[in-house]
Amino acid sequence: MHKMNTYDVCDYAIAELIPDHILENIFSYLCLRDLKNCALVCKTWFRILNDENNDVWRLHCLKRLAEEVMKSDLLSNLITYKSKLRAFYHAWNPYDCSRNIYIKPNGFTLHRNPVAQSTDACRGKIGFFRGRHSWEVIWEGPLGTVAVVGISTKDAPLQCQGYVGLLGSDDQSWGWNLVDNQLLHNGDTHGRYPLLNNSPKYQVGERIRVILDCEGLTLSFERNYEFLGVAFRGLPIRKKLYPTVSAVYGNTEVSMVYTGPPADG
Repeated sequence: MHKMNTYDVCDYAIAELIPDHILENIFSYLCLRDLKNCALVCKTWFRILNDENNDVWRLHCLKRLAEEVMKSDLLSNLITYKSKLRAFYHAWNPYDCSRNIYIKPNGFTLHRNPVAQSTDACRGKIGFFRGRHSWEVIWEGPLGTVAVVGISTKDAPLQCQGYVGLLGSDDQSWGWNLVDNQLLHNGDTHGRYPLLNNSPKYQVGERIRVILDCEGLTLSFERNYEFLGVAFRGLPIRKKLYPTVSAVYGNTEVSMVYTGPPADG
């Protein structure tokens, strides 16, 4: 075990004496990995970096997030600068999508090009194999005949011919088709969802919250803050699962905003 010497004591003392506003300015120039290490230096540094709305996180947001998205309603449910920055690093992956899809400059919204007889999908940048996670999906254009929201592994395909439920077409993906309210997995339908009487169809622009529980191995959904029940059980253990959608309609757009661990109750 490392024994603290005189120089260590002096370093910690100096770290505690630096004014907060100076530390915040210095921290704003560091990368996220370095900030994580800085939080372990002393109680003062941890306290500063634990404040998700201070200048450290505000300046990091201004550097990385487009001004357009900071002023829009897209991130309105995220109340701190750090949560907005976290959502950006979890957003759609421009290098893990169909060739018929591109990510708009805001970083959160995909656009499907008008290509006939093709179904196209996109995954998020970060996959999960432990913990509990949630993210919002907002379909900002026509659904078309098939519009599927859910999760997939890296092995699931991102493009196929025809207009089909691509997400859920194999054993590496699980999806909810918003058009006919059917659950899809391994090429089969797994019943109607949600199991509510006269459940309304999805309306373009509504926020769907996807809830992935890697401990309970379940996938669930919320609509308009109403929990719709567990959609899938028995998800694979210790395999990374990524936020995913598949779309068929030309020029449709879909946004995804990571919201962190879901609130219980």
